[in-house]
Amino acid sequence: MKIEALNPEKQEVQALIEISDCYYADLYPPESNHLTSHDELAHPQMIFIGGRMDGELVASGAARIMNNDGDYAEIKRVFVLDSHRGLGLSKAIMNYLEQEISSRGITLLRLETGIKQPEAIGLYRKLGYQECGPFGAYQSDPLSVFMEKDALAGAGN
Repeated sequence: MKIEALNPEKQEVQALIEISDCYYADLYPPESNHLTSHDELAHPQMIFIGGRMDGELVASGAARIMNNDGDYAEIKRVFVLDSHRGLGLSKAIMNYLEQEISSRGITLLRLETGIKQPEAIGLYRKLGYQECGPFGAYQSDPLSVFMEKDALAGAGN
């Protein structure tokens, strides 16, 4: 898989975002969906990447640099098309994001995912993320799982 920066204004990127929006909308009610908008993905504090296989955009991931609850990066929009799941693409996206975040001097990574995504939760645990309470502007939600990783603690890939 080739990983590259994405422009959220490009049609193929918007199509992937729409597919992921539909996927999450099928799993969770609107009040439990914390999706990053097209405009937010274009923000300078955002890292937005995609993965291509044979030229086709099949995966995405993002990280927003935050300082509302300490300095950290929030992982967002990790998504792989159904047709390409099980190939390790989410792990590759996460590794790329973690390296990019680390290169910016940020060691604390956080994310919110849903209870109906056991594969995602399993991946995050394998990568060293541990459950934590809500952070930033999030509120407690029985459908959400909040996780974090301190890269300095050496939790691993």
